[in-house]
Amino acid sequence: MSSPAAISTSHLAHRYGDRTAIADLTLDVPTGGIFALLGPNGSGKTTLFRLLSTLIPLQRGEAQILGHDLRTAAATVRSQIGVVFQAPSVDKKLTVDENMRQQGRLYGMRGSELRSRIDEMLVRLRMEDRRRDLCETLSGGLRRRVELAQGLLHRPQILLLDEPSTGLDPGARSDLWQYFDELKEQGVTVVLTTHLLEEAERADRLAI
Repeated sequence: MSSPAAISTSHLAHRYGDRTAIADLTLDVPTGGIFALLGPNGSGKTTLFRLLSTLIPLQRGEAQILGHDLRTAAATVRSQIGVVFQAPSVDKKLTVDENMRQQGRLYGMRGSELRSRIDEMLVRLRMEDRRRDLCETLSGGLRRRVELAQGLLHRPQILLLDEPSTGLDPGARSDLWQYFDELKEQGVTVVLTTHLLEEAERADRLAI
């Protein structure tokens, strides 16, 4: 029996008043690899991610994450996805370690499990020497690494990234994509939005 798609939508539609953000979207994202959604600003990419991450309810159509219906199994869906939105999400007045601990507690992680996982993620993203730094002192690229570490802290099977390279210099962008390739090797499905053709070309699969 084949495994369910990472993401599956059928006739998905969403409106903000009189403005249509998504119109009749049917899409299947297979598990594994890097999947990119390419489109200009204002094409509905962020709205789609807000729907998939259960931040806003479905209006029309259906959507599933790993076979779980977003209407009836939202809590299960949240436990299986990590999300990094385009807008910065770290608390600048907290240290890197404090931001990580706060994120872990939101997912019910405590004690030695949480400390071990924070250590693992900071080492993996080469941030272990910055764990006591206030996030307001970090560059945009380092803050993005903290957000990635937060999104992966609870070991999600799918990582949703909305314009992940926004504000990053070329070196930080290259490092980011290298890490996406590492996640792919670990079996994490990486789904990202972009309006940059050179980024879309690096994905395994692409939707326009």
